[in-house]
Amino acid sequence: MPCPVRSELVTAVEELVRLVMPEDPVHGFGHVARVLELACRFAEGYSGVDYEVLQLAALLHDVGRVSGVENHAARSAQIARALLKLAGYPEDRIERVVEAIVSHSYSHGRRAESLEARILSDADKVDALGAIGLVRVLMYSGTLGRDLEDSLDHIRSKILRLPQLLYTEEARREAERRVRLVVEFLENIERELGRAPELSTRRPPPPSP
Repeated sequence: MPCPVRSELVTAVEELVRLVMPEDPVHGFGHVARVLELACRFAEGYSGVDYEVLQLAALLHDVGRVSGVENHAARSAQIARALLKLAGYPEDRIERVVEAIVSHSYSHGRRAESLEARILSDADKVDALGAIGLVRVLMYSGTLGRDLEDSLDHIRSKILRLPQLLYTEEARREAERRVRLVVEFLENIERELGRAPELSTRRPPPPSP
């Protein structure tokens, strides 16, 4: 679902991100493009969304990964601030982009405050669910050298918790659909391994309001 408006700045930033993001099937430009599309879709039900801020935050939310630092969200925010200052973007709107980027990370647990930050956080987390999410987990596990058990534990302990961290109604609806696929995958793989599905593979509790 494309956003209703797309400025020249957004188009230019998208081309830049496409060029600089690494050829990474897990966190590369494909992920960025999906997060952008999901963010625009989740924003539809809300009035007062600054679509330009949302699009810029979505495009730049993972750009810090090119530097290989541990806190990619903080590094992405630094890069976004510097880039948007060079572009002459208004300072108050730069800070809204930065807040959204800093708040999207699961690992650092910062609560998103603005509407744009909440929508971006949801879009990033929903892309970690469903069939795409499972493929991303397994591909990332391969790069880290995780074995099967570690990969399954990651799905149970992190991926199935994501719906509890969502803010928007549309994201929750999409997450519910995708979680069913993840739970079915876990139940099937446990069955193929010759053991009863673990309690942790069953549907997680509904997300908090």
